[in-house]
Amino acid sequence: MNKPAVPKAHPAVVPPVVDSQNGELSEAVDLVKAYIVQETVGPLLGIGRKILYGLAGALMMGLGLFFLSLGLLRLVQDRAPRLATGSLSWIAYAIVVVFSALVSAFALWRVSKIEKELK
Repeated sequence: MNKPAVPKAHPAVVPPVVDSQNGELSEAVDLVKAYIVQETVGPLLGIGRKILYGLAGALMMGLGLFFLSLGLLRLVQDRAPRLATGSLSWIAYAIVVVFSALVSAFALWRVSKIEKELK
């Protein structure tokens, strides 16, 4: 007796099991990484830009004060030749130092006044 041929059953296709805990964990890690980048890199770029503008402004103001002081020195030496030579030549330099100190003090006073107004 021949037995009827039974077709061989194909193994059932089982969908891959997604480990939901691993998926949620990697999603949480990605979310934390994105948050850290957003909260650190963005503000650091903003602060860096402000520091760059501040340094450039300070450099320009310093150069301006230097050339203004040099011009004042040459003016004093030209208009008062007695202060340009001899034992009184230091007076022209003292005038320039006092002028530079006054301009610097005025600039610092204005900056501190503006900072107080902003707070």
